[in-house]
Amino acid sequence: MPNSAADLAVVGAGPAGLAAAVTAADLGLSVVLLDAGRHPGGQFYRSPAPELGAERPEALHHDWRAFASREERLRGSGRIDHRPQTQVWTVLPNGPGWTLHARGDDAAPTVVHARTVLLATGAYERQLPFPGWTLPGVVGAGGAQAMLKSGLVLPGRRVVVAGSGPLLLAVAATLAAAGARVPAVVEAGAYGAYARSAGALLRNPAKLVEGARYGAALARHQVRPLTRHAVVEAHGTDRVEAVTIARLDRDWRPVAGTARRIPCDAVAVGHGLVPELSLATGLGCATRTAADGTVALALARDQRTSVPGIWAAGETGGIGGAQLALTEGELAAHSIAMSLGKAVPGATTARHRRTRDRLRAFADAMGAAHRPGPGWTAWLRQDTDVCRCEEVTADHIREAVDELGARDPRTVKLLTRAGMGWCQGRMCGPGVAALCGTGATPDRRPLACPVPLRQLAELPSENA
Repeated sequence: MPNSAADLAVVGAGPAGLAAAVTAADLGLSVVLLDAGRHPGGQFYRSPAPELGAERPEALHHDWRAFASREERLRGSGRIDHRPQTQVWTVLPNGPGWTLHARGDDAAPTVVHARTVLLATGAYERQLPFPGWTLPGVVGAGGAQAMLKSGLVLPGRRVVVAGSGPLLLAVAATLAAAGARVPAVVEAGAYGAYARSAGALLRNPAKLVEGARYGAALARHQVRPLTRHAVVEAHGTDRVEAVTIARLDRDWRPVAGTARRIPCDAVAVGHGLVPELSLATGLGCATRTAADGTVALALARDQRTSVPGIWAAGETGGIGGAQLALTEGELAAHSIAMSLGKAVPGATTARHRRTRDRLRAFADAMGAAHRPGPGWTAWLRQDTDVCRCEEVTADHIREAVDELGARDPRTVKLLTRAGMGWCQGRMCGPGVAALCGTGATPDRRPLACPVPLRQLAELPSENA
């Protein structure tokens, strides 16, 4: 390793990465924190652009103090080299340590050498397509929240919030508080499913209080939650004008005779989140199927991956929210410090493990309750675009499976181009996998984001 190698490189400055970086620095490690965003906080703690002049950005966030205290430690630390607007595209072994290759927003190359690496790359939204989902005005649920947090704008004046998962309640409450009319929150799952995990609920009373607070906020704004329902079609010409919702059976198939139309000028829809694992799977880190059906990293109790020298925290190990991400980031920092010979209070580590286990149990209960049922593909028409980037319809994917012998998403991609577009299958992946009859599978790709050919050509021969 070069003499200038940092003790730790953290990829991602969301809750997990930020907590890990400041904790590791407090323990005496030299840290490089690389993040694609302009400001720390990730998607959860998005902040309005300074030029918008927001006086109280914390009003748009839950538990802002947890972020603000760590951001202050980041700014005051002399041990952290924070590199914003820097996207890591590959991590390569380099002797006993690692070399990270990244690019800035101006495509300038960045190379970082580190003894250890923590992946805190977050997640992106899971979308299940439906007829009309490509209309202007149909946005991701998290995307609608991001528009408000970072741009102080609403996706519309009358917004139907739909999909599955607890994020819907937070999105609907935030939009309503900001002045949008939310005629309905359309939840495909059923909150009664949480009863099967009563122990996890009782051990997390703060989560119950948080849910009750969102419910009270929706009641104040006269927002009606509809469980076991889904948006099965969006209508409009130049923009969405209405949606059709229908009741679902236990497998998420629309029940005949239950469809009705709701006028709106925007739809915020999402079915939870998917861990972003491009760097991890490129390294060969082992994965598992999480309770919500997504692919997550298989992690040891101290947040180690299956690859020595690589740790992970936050949504990479399974979707669980900001509080869990903060805890896992700090736990990972303790483990990394110990691996490098630093003294770490054992009681503190044990406390973090107990908190992590408690929050992870709740996250698993949440994921199981909102896991999409196998029958949701029944609301797709033959001409519904599943892959929006390449305009591949459900009919073309079914033809590849039924007539051409495709048995997995990769073969479907080769036969139809589904997943070959700009998003590289992030949006259409769940839909393609469902139409193939397979569960989600981990992607393994050498580059985690687009990279100029010049940077590839300049790699040393041993890394080429």
